[in-house]
Amino acid sequence: MSKAAGTKERVKACPTVDLSGDEGWIPFDAPSLVGASLRFVSGEPDGNRYRVRYYRDEEQQLRARIWFGPETEGPPGHAHGGSMAAVLDEVLGLAAWAAGYPIVVGNLNVSFRNLLPLEDVVTVESKVVSAEGRKVMVHGRICRGETVFASAECLCITLPGK
Repeated sequence: MSKAAGTKERVKACPTVDLSGDEGWIPFDAPSLVGASLRFVSGEPDGNRYRVRYYRDEEQQLRARIWFGPETEGPPGHAHGGSMAAVLDEVLGLAAWAAGYPIVVGNLNVSFRNLLPLEDVVTVESKVVSAEGRKVMVHGRICRGETVFASAECLCITLPGK
């Protein structure tokens, strides 16, 4: 078998993924807030790593539907903790931007609660909980129903002159 044929056999076709939001959620182009620099999580809408769609809920908090693809694998059949942390970094940072705070993430504390099965669609919830001086605190979690896969607290620092 040729190398090209072997490679072709190993590449799994990407399934169609439903990233619809809940009732009352409004689609939101969160990545446009920070421009082309946002690539690691949101950069490949049809890829095998992540698929993401952003929304604002009734309270204007940022929400996301995310599919963790096979390229995020850590423990067999489950998402790697680093892939979950990357998602929380992006979503919680964007939550601050969406609330009007141009920031960089200063500290991200993630608590892993349950293994997240690959190729499942989950929700990332976020909430800006405080803003004092240049510090903005955002909390969030990756969940599906009552199951929480990871939760995080994110200390963001506003960019001077923005």
